[in-house]
Amino acid sequence: MVDSIDCDVLVVGGGVNGAGIARDAAGRGLRVVLCEKDDLAAHTSSASSKLIHGGLRYLEQYQFALVRKALVERERLLQSAPHISRPLSFIMPHDSGQRPAWLIRAGLLLYDGLARRAFLPASRAVDLRRHPAGAALQARFVRGFEYADGWVDDARLVALAALDARERGATVLTRTTCADVRRHPLHWTAQLHGGARQRQVNARCLVDASGPWAGRLLAAAGAAAGPATPAPRLVKGSHIVVPRLFDHGGGYIFQHPDGRIVFALPYEQAFTLIGTTDVDFAGDLDAVAISPAETLYLCELANRYFRAGVGPADVVWSFAGVRPLAAAPAASAQAASRDFQLVWDGGDGQGAPVLTVVGGKITTFRTLAEQAVDRIAGALGNGHGAWTAQACLPGGDLFGPAPSRRAVLEYDSWAAAMVQRYAFLSPALVRRYGRAYGTRIHRLLEGCRSVADLGPQIVSGLFAVEADYLMRHEWALCGADILWRRTKLGLHVAAGAEALVDAWIATRAADVPSRRLVEPA
Repeated sequence: MVDSIDCDVLVVGGGVNGAGIARDAAGRGLRVVLCEKDDLAAHTSSASSKLIHGGLRYLEQYQFALVRKALVERERLLQSAPHISRPLSFIMPHDSGQRPAWLIRAGLLLYDGLARRAFLPASRAVDLRRHPAGAALQARFVRGFEYADGWVDDARLVALAALDARERGATVLTRTTCADVRRHPLHWTAQLHGGARQRQVNARCLVDASGPWAGRLLAAAGAAAGPATPAPRLVKGSHIVVPRLFDHGGGYIFQHPDGRIVFALPYEQAFTLIGTTDVDFAGDLDAVAISPAETLYLCELANRYFRAGVGPADVVWSFAGVRPLAAAPAASAQAASRDFQLVWDGGDGQGAPVLTVVGGKITTFRTLAEQAVDRIAGALGNGHGAWTAQACLPGGDLFGPAPSRRAVLEYDSWAAAMVQRYAFLSPALVRRYGRAYGTRIHRLLEGCRSVADLGPQIVSGLFAVEADYLMRHEWALCGADILWRRTKLGLHVAAGAEALVDAWIATRAADVPSRRLVEPA
């Protein structure tokens, strides 16, 4: 038997754009179904540099509108999700092989002024012989510049957007493939396959937010789906993680002689994240991985700047994602625009509407979703206005329901209060819970009065209470979901931990066969 679901909007794709659109649409009272063939953020949206930024390098390409839009969203995201995001300072070392110092300083002043800064400091020139960030750099770097942007846990951002969508009425289906779509005069039909379960969805509007797969769904549907969407340019970005190369809490931005920009960022206390590359991609989108050449490139770039040398043998983890860029082919992958494009086909009275999302970046996911749903809501006769600019993501309401500067500026004091409140746990564990779940820490630890109440420790740092919470509320179904996307504990545990978590999940399901470990859609 095939279940049938009627909805207003079917969103295909569980990355940041799909989750953001589902969240916005559900908040306006539209009936929403989101389907994702794998886990949430299983691909591009968990493989970013984790930055909330305007894109300093885009000033060189005169993309001022893109930079300004992203800088405005940078402030909003920091305030709406202060638990999974935070301000981050960057050092740009300067040497004689780069642009003149006065030109870089002028660019930073422009970056400062393109959008209002509610709490981030202005850029400044620094003496690296005296600045804490200079100690990790080679002695030849004596001057540089400091500016501020932000950092975010990208995979958790997607999970929280999807969680907000569900709490506002959306149906979110992971591990569910949209196998077929058919266009009719007033609606779409789609066949969804999730394991042994099949569903037919009848939707008034279809949204293709499948990232690098964008356009393939409609192409497979044939002429009845309407005009084809231009194929996006696919660019692979890869990152490496190595043991920590510096002790301070800021990051670095390096400009290689070939013109590429690479970041070195503090990561998970004990590590440094280095990336990204920009390489045109034409391979299997389900098997994206860093190449040996990319690994070597990033190591060599790091060695050009840092005192401590790194090589491929020092890499403890790597990840890669493919970004679908809306721009036409450019001279180089790094020069292609990161702005988004919303391709709307209203049907012209011959068929139900469809929206295809091409491009975009983590920083601007909210405004992309808002613009998308503005178009969808208008076509469907929904008069509810935009709302997400004044809403926190789940767990971000540290000092009230609205985004606020206070939540960013006083996060540490809130975290200290949580450490006191849950004094029966180690401060490090409480701080990690606070960063991952924000105010949802109280739901996570509901009924817990001692360490014993957390249940067994499945692997180091992961107790049953957290694994259970992630399975019930955040669609986690296996060890990789928990250790690498919902948390980053995979970096801190011994080899074989993923299999141990999988075994615990299997045992848990066998022990409580009558209980749904994942909430029903």
